[in-house]
Amino acid sequence: MPAKSKSVFFCNNCGYESAKWMGQCPGCRQWNTFTEEKVIRPAKSTSSSARRNAEVVTLNSVSEQQEDRRTTHIDELDRVLGGGLVAGSLTLVGGDPGIGKSTLLLQVCRLIAGDGAKVLYISGEESVRQIKLRARRIGNFTDNMLLLCENTLSVIEETIKAQKPEVVVIDSIQTMYDEEISSAPGSVSQVREATNILMQIAKGLNISIFIVGHVTKEGTVAGPRVLEHMVDTVLYFEGERHASYRILRSVKNRFGSTNEIGVFKMEENGLSEVRNPSEYMLLGKPVGAPGSIVSCSMEGTRPILIEIQALVCQTNFGIPRRQCTGTDFNRVNLLMAVLEKRLGMQLGNCDAYVNIAGGIKINEPAIDLGIAMAVISSFKNKPIDDKIVAVGEIGLSGEIRSAGMIATRVNEFKKLGFETAIVPKVCMDDLKDVQGIRIVPVSNVQDISALEI
Repeated sequence: MPAKSKSVFFCNNCGYESAKWMGQCPGCRQWNTFTEEKVIRPAKSTSSSARRNAEVVTLNSVSEQQEDRRTTHIDELDRVLGGGLVAGSLTLVGGDPGIGKSTLLLQVCRLIAGDGAKVLYISGEESVRQIKLRARRIGNFTDNMLLLCENTLSVIEETIKAQKPEVVVIDSIQTMYDEEISSAPGSVSQVREATNILMQIAKGLNISIFIVGHVTKEGTVAGPRVLEHMVDTVLYFEGERHASYRILRSVKNRFGSTNEIGVFKMEENGLSEVRNPSEYMLLGKPVGAPGSIVSCSMEGTRPILIEIQALVCQTNFGIPRRQCTGTDFNRVNLLMAVLEKRLGMQLGNCDAYVNIAGGIKINEPAIDLGIAMAVISSFKNKPIDDKIVAVGEIGLSGEIRSAGMIATRVNEFKKLGFETAIVPKVCMDDLKDVQGIRIVPVSNVQDISALEI
């Protein structure tokens, strides 16, 4: 029977499908996100030969054998993936233009191909010569590294089946298109169909596939939200384009934790791993400057030390200005309100600026104590000793609440040479075995103000 063609409306944000245009999407509640596209639906077959019996198994009969993982020889990437690359997995890598997505995946291809595995790099944006010029600064490649510049899905599918590579990179998913769909590449229909075909190839042939995805100005992967639901792993490559460091963060992982991050540094010959991000983030910390203190954030199982800076000065306007970089603006306003109420600090006529040095973004409540101490230090114009660090959450009544994995954080302080750690009093039982660093317990913000720092 001939295929049927009709027009439908898709939400560009979440992929919701409707027979008519609507101002507000019922799925994601966004306005004016529907676009019209023509789709071709094959007629349903009534043949009984297309029917097949599904195999039903009991849960207890399923084997608990660990997934077969392949190392990428990049420890930071292996950490984020959960221990390595799983065979038959579909991994989406998103990030801003020029952030280093293609460079990172090209380095992964080089290292995996060096192990003797066949790797296929498919680009719909660059020519073979352009890829060669970019690969020249990364290093030497073996003959196991194959290139294909194509954006037609049918050709790509046949090439993968003929070459039978172990790892495939698609750069990028927004450039791929299916000839049977009349909409333009990058549209909702094309992205969804391309991802579906690649998912079937990955699962059917047991091939690990990386997909590069462009992001919108809000920082999410462009195209329908269903794209992130279909893949096994979603990785975001973050960082300022003009800064030297990059952070690889997992927001979805069916084979591991979503709390781990990988830290990289952009250099002339590609991306290099930052194995000690705490030391890297504290480079250039000022000595004896008011409003500066070191705190600790947990990213998965990894403690990362950060420098918190605060600048408090008299305002020249009727309404004081508050600005935050690297942390939650509303959280800083809340902490300043607590300091005004519980300590009597006159911050209502002061401008306040809070910055997480290094450009990293931290929203963990455990850095509340560090922010409060930095604000107090800048307000009093009294520097904090460079060997003092602080970690803890602050409540609205001014109490200092516990921070998770406190022993790991304090051991990281000790490893980098800090001598005094200001911690919540309720965490002292977890720090009985910690030696080599002075522990100062505090129970409320009044205790902070009374400290000789």
